[in-house]
Amino acid sequence: MTLKLCIAQLNLVVGDLAGNSQKIIQAAQDAYQNGARLVLTPELSICGYAAEDLFLRSAFISACDDAVKAVAVALAPLKDLAVVVGHPTGGDSRTRSLAVQQRFNAASVLREGQVIATYTKHELPNYQVFDERRYFTPGHDACVFEAGEAGDTVKIGLLICEDAWFEGPARQARDAGAELLVTINASPFHVGKGNERELKMRERVRDCGLPLVYAHLVGGQDEVVFEGHSFILNADGSLAGRAPSFIENSLLAQVNKEQAAISIESTITADRTADEDLWDALVLGVRDYIGKNGFPSVLLGLSGGIDSALVLAIAVDALGKDRVRAVMMPSPYTADISWIDARDMAARLGVRYDELSIVPEFEAFKATLAGEFKGLAEDTTEENIQARIRGTLLMALSNKFGSIVLTTGNKSEMATGYCTLYGDMAGGFAVIKDLAKTTVFRMARWRNAHDPYGTGAAPIPERIITRPPSAELRPDQTDQDSLPPYEVLDAILQRYMEDDQSIEAIIAAGFDRADVERVTRLIKINEYKRRQSPVGIRVTHRSFGKDWRYPITNRFRA
Repeated sequence: MTLKLCIAQLNLVVGDLAGNSQKIIQAAQDAYQNGARLVLTPELSICGYAAEDLFLRSAFISACDDAVKAVAVALAPLKDLAVVVGHPTGGDSRTRSLAVQQRFNAASVLREGQVIATYTKHELPNYQVFDERRYFTPGHDACVFEAGEAGDTVKIGLLICEDAWFEGPARQARDAGAELLVTINASPFHVGKGNERELKMRERVRDCGLPLVYAHLVGGQDEVVFEGHSFILNADGSLAGRAPSFIENSLLAQVNKEQAAISIESTITADRTADEDLWDALVLGVRDYIGKNGFPSVLLGLSGGIDSALVLAIAVDALGKDRVRAVMMPSPYTADISWIDARDMAARLGVRYDELSIVPEFEAFKATLAGEFKGLAEDTTEENIQARIRGTLLMALSNKFGSIVLTTGNKSEMATGYCTLYGDMAGGFAVIKDLAKTTVFRMARWRNAHDPYGTGAAPIPERIITRPPSAELRPDQTDQDSLPPYEVLDAILQRYMEDDQSIEAIIAAGFDRADVERVTRLIKINEYKRRQSPVGIRVTHRSFGKDWRYPITNRFRA
């Protein structure tokens, strides 16, 4: 016998129950017309992932329950079609005690107007950006249902995301009679995560001896991005199908069952490079944050430096040139080449470009403070005033025209505090917040060598990439005046912040003690700044966001 199934790799919006339901219904109807009799949607597809403390509201859970029923009714005319939808369920509105409430991360199977089966997630992740134990109670039972036309079906074992990373739930489904495993997922992207998933799922199918279908979410949600990359594995671990990354897609597959053996046939999207994934993650993160939150356009300060140049290129790829505005705000210390390069880049991308000198405002601030600062040398105070003038101007433009300000700080700067509160940190979305400076340079070169969105020639002038980076807040300033070389700084940052290595372990790996002590001290004392920074796109396995929860008041260092 044969069964055609469809992975509906959907881009959903948290809380948009009506919109998400309609997407599910449309995807199921289209799949049915193409012969599918089993449709899989992502984890928590009814409400979007992750709804965070919305899960604690009984009205939200009730609305999700109603949405599941409505989707079932809408699909009732499609005979023999089974549709798997993810949703929260449970709860007890009669008590304020979270300890006695039972909420579940669930997946229900809908067929001909009815909910024929419901599975509740066993393994609740509580690491990195995950916080599922705050909201859900673990399930314990297997869920096996039949898909196909009457008398010609396949027994399907249903799992949800983290369950497939452990042996127990898959073996439990197999022992309950499953012939094929399907898992619905919402697994946040970081560079390399797609390959990690495929490797882990190969381990799972070899362990339990069953083929596996991995249905994944796509889209941006605040700081996280889901890249899609749904896939299918045969029981021997061989790749039978793979959906494209970073776009919605309906991946059709044919399940062939001969006696007790099952094989699956589908299309396989080619492998991608890590930098290609990274670029598309940044673009999708910007597009969905702006689009899902209803901002008409974006603006940013374009300095002639590498960070703002990269953010501008990402923004244009994400939104198109007509929704992006660049503002150059020269100070007394802005080099001529910064003006020239900023104008050049804006012209290459065709965005609106304006120049607003901050010299008059800077002089006015200094005059106002002259009495207070009498006899004191200029220092970072005056540097920060320049940054704060720029932040004020950008926020004024944002307020007047409704455009959200994209900040341009990178992870190296966020780590060491090489950024100004209410200055270059002022804005609504931090596009490259999780990119180390060395990665910023690499991605600028990658984008100049590729044109994935058809914007034309290399968008970033070469001199922006090759000149020494500088904030241009005092004469002849460069970043390396006050920081170790970025190759050193970023390597220490990765070991200490991302990989949790101790100070002594990093020194033992060959790094200079003074550099390690300096960088780790800067990471510690600048926690208060990071708490006040905009949300930004997560692309590494540990970002300065939900992954990083350190106290501001803290005397421990090791």
